[in-house]
Amino acid sequence: MAENDAKGSSRKKRQDGIVNFESLGLEMGNKPPQAIDFEEAILGALLVEPDCVDEVMEDLPGDNCFYSEKNRMVYRAIKKLYNAHNPIDLYTVSDQLRKDKNLEAVGGPVFLADLSAKVSAAANTEYHTKIVKQKFIQRELITASLKILKESFDESANVDELMDNAQTEIFKAVQSNSSKEAQDIGSVITRTLSDLEKHMNDEGGLSGVPSGFVTLDSITLGWQPSDLIILAARPSVGKTAFALNVARNAAVDHNIPTAIFSLEMPAVQLAKRMMVSETGIDSKKIKGGTKIEPAEWIQLEEQIKKLTAAPLYIDDTPSLPVMEFRSKVKRLVKQKQVKLIVVDYLQLMQGPVELRGFREQEVAAISRTLKATAKEHNIPIIALSQLSRNAVQRQGSNNKPQLSDLRESGSIEQDADMVLFIHRLDYQGLGDPNAEKGSTELIIAKHRNGEIGEVPLIFRDSLAKFEDAASARDFLSGAEMPSRMNSDSFDDDRSFSAFGGDDFSGNPDF
Repeated sequence: MAENDAKGSSRKKRQDGIVNFESLGLEMGNKPPQAIDFEEAILGALLVEPDCVDEVMEDLPGDNCFYSEKNRMVYRAIKKLYNAHNPIDLYTVSDQLRKDKNLEAVGGPVFLADLSAKVSAAANTEYHTKIVKQKFIQRELITASLKILKESFDESANVDELMDNAQTEIFKAVQSNSSKEAQDIGSVITRTLSDLEKHMNDEGGLSGVPSGFVTLDSITLGWQPSDLIILAARPSVGKTAFALNVARNAAVDHNIPTAIFSLEMPAVQLAKRMMVSETGIDSKKIKGGTKIEPAEWIQLEEQIKKLTAAPLYIDDTPSLPVMEFRSKVKRLVKQKQVKLIVVDYLQLMQGPVELRGFREQEVAAISRTLKATAKEHNIPIIALSQLSRNAVQRQGSNNKPQLSDLRESGSIEQDADMVLFIHRLDYQGLGDPNAEKGSTELIIAKHRNGEIGEVPLIFRDSLAKFEDAASARDFLSGAEMPSRMNSDSFDDDRSFSAFGGDDFSGNPDF
């Protein structure tokens, strides 16, 4: 009878949606992961061995790492003494428990005396701590899984939010196991010297991913690992065009695996724009508005061979949640060895669910996550960003954009290692109307690890393509330019149809 009552109670808990991991574990015939003996051994060591306190406090930051409620109370008292820089022993801990009104709840001074008697050797505390932390992480994963399970049964839940919440919960549980030890300066210098030696023989002396723009690379030495680079401009100035040029140069010219997260444009449109830049064929013909001649088909197929075979990956998921982005980057780095990420653009990403409606905080969370992702995987991330209208309305200084023009959150400027502005001198409302057609300044407004300045470029509107100013002027004056043509035979299985046939939808950036 009692057994049936227990089962009925469990069923009621499930119906009410308040199942916890203890009840679930008992129903499955399992106890929640725990190591009570090891918990008591750690607490005993803390009471009698002051030398191990710092190490334990670092590895077990919260009292929730302990499963037993009594052990939690004792550890909480020890932590209070530690934070107040007070000595830790039987008497001080007993007194702190008395102040917290928990002394009788744990079993009085006798319980503390029993704990101190369970210490075998302080040298084993590190191992004991590892076991207790393992059990804590297992419990966290169970808790996260149950929360995901409960939310997944909610018929009214939004699937995108469910996925975002699920990834957030699992990431929080996994993150509790991530810790990085301090490194001695000798080992850091040794690794740095090895890195310098490695890059001595690199082409052009670059230590990062080449941008393909000689003047820019001479300043930055390439896009540096773990850097968050913000590329900002007003709409239709050429952010996407420049980002595609950079991605193409890395993947095609240097065979560096590169990924583009396009939140604004579908993959087919991006492919068409890159084909126009690559082949020089009239954009109207690539868009499908004008017939492509037979000779141009041969030219098209020949010149896109390298682009087709390049390690370039496009994800065009709209309104991409930032945690989903983080998961996708992890897979790309692991499976495709991606070394450069481009995000078009930052303000179209979705931040944490709890911050939606607080736009400035949401954008701040997005920029922090982008920077954390770049650092975690040691790759550069180039994130495009919109500028506010201040860049157009400002008088003087040729309307050049400034860091304060970054839209919606000052944390973008704070989190970025480098901030680049595209300033089109010939663009209406943004520069000098008498400037040379296509004349552009790439302004390095912030550079955490190098100099700032301005890089002269030329924008070739018909090709949606930026070039170094000197090279572009040589081309316009009739000097011979290096060809991207590949004389190898074209694979018959590849064709223009592989890129699809959608229109550009009148995108002004094209």
